[in-house]
Amino acid sequence: MTNPIKTVKDLKVYNESFSLGMEIFHITRNFPKEEKYSLIDQIIRSSRSVTANIREGYAKRNYLKLFQRHLFDALGSAEETRTWLEFALSCNYITKDKCKKLDTAYDALSAKIYKLIKNWKNFE
Repeated sequence: MTNPIKTVKDLKVYNESFSLGMEIFHITRNFPKEEKYSLIDQIIRSSRSVTANIREGYAKRNYLKLFQRHLFDALGSAEETRTWLEFALSCNYITKDKCKKLDTAYDALSAKIYKLIKNWKNFE
C-alpha cells in the first residue's frame, strides 16, 4: 500500500522534477558566461517550470481539468528542457553521457506525470 498524499511533496513527480531542476541549475554553472541570457536562462526556466506546474496543479487538484492542464504544461516544460539539453550537447557544454542521463530521467518523469494525469483519482 502506498502512503497517502497529504502535500505536494508526497508526489514522486514533484520531488523528482525538483531534483532534476536542481541538477540542471548546477550543470549550467559551467556553461560559458555568454550563454547567461540565452541557453542558461531558458534551460533553468523550463526545468523549474516542470516543478512549478506540478505544484500549481496540485493546489487546484479538486478541479480535475485544471489539475490536468497544469500537468500537461509540466509535460511541455519537460520536453522543452530536453530540447535545451540537446543544444547544450551540440555546443559541447555537457557530455554525451550527462545529456543521455538527463534525457532519460526527463523521459521517465514525463511518463510518470502522464500516468498521474490519467489516474489521479487512484492516487488520492
